[in-house]
Amino acid sequence: MIPVITAFEKSPDRGRGQARDMRVRWALEEVGQPYDVRLVSFSEMKEAAHRALHPFGQIPTYEEGGLALFESGAIVLHIAERHGGLLPDDAHGRARAITWIFAALNTLEPPIVDRAIAMLVERGETWYEQRLPVVEDRIRVRLAELSSRLGNSDWLDGAFSAGDLLMVTVLRRLNGSDILHEYPNLSAYVARGEARPTFRRAFDAQLAVFAAASTG
Repeated sequence: MIPVITAFEKSPDRGRGQARDMRVRWALEEVGQPYDVRLVSFSEMKEAAHRALHPFGQIPTYEEGGLALFESGAIVLHIAERHGGLLPDDAHGRARAITWIFAALNTLEPPIVDRAIAMLVERGETWYEQRLPVVEDRIRVRLAELSSRLGNSDWLDGAFSAGDLLMVTVLRRLNGSDILHEYPNLSAYVARGEARPTFRRAFDAQLAVFAAASTG
């Protein structure tokens, strides 16, 4: 059965591949699983039918047979566990890859998203100029730690895994800033992820939605 995921009807990031359905698209491309996409508007996301799938009224969701999931990390982990290619075969390697999934979403992403929210929502506040450097310093602490751990390796723990997929998508949220460039090995790491043909297919599919909405 072909899974169905949800995505924004109109891309809020103008097709830059930041919306979280990108993570799910990429995972499905990595494992060679065809999928369908159901586009939803911002108003539809808050309606009862969509909240039955995602109680917080967000995207993406994932439906396959009688299974319905929400939260991009949980969906990627489900895909990785159902198909080969995104988790190592040995138990210890799988556990470490899953640890990196949680590290990407729980340790790296919160301060990065906090910066995005500050820039989008809080720019007009009197305390914005004081708060932004504090938020960015928190990001730098985490990036320095990640940079030290990655070193000269191509991926976080041996071969590319679901942990790398989530980490790359999280770090890409810093595109447009100079922060990531302060850590050359992390910039190269993200570039390696973006160079994967599976990433390009997922990115192009998401971009096509924005392009269609822009000309419609």
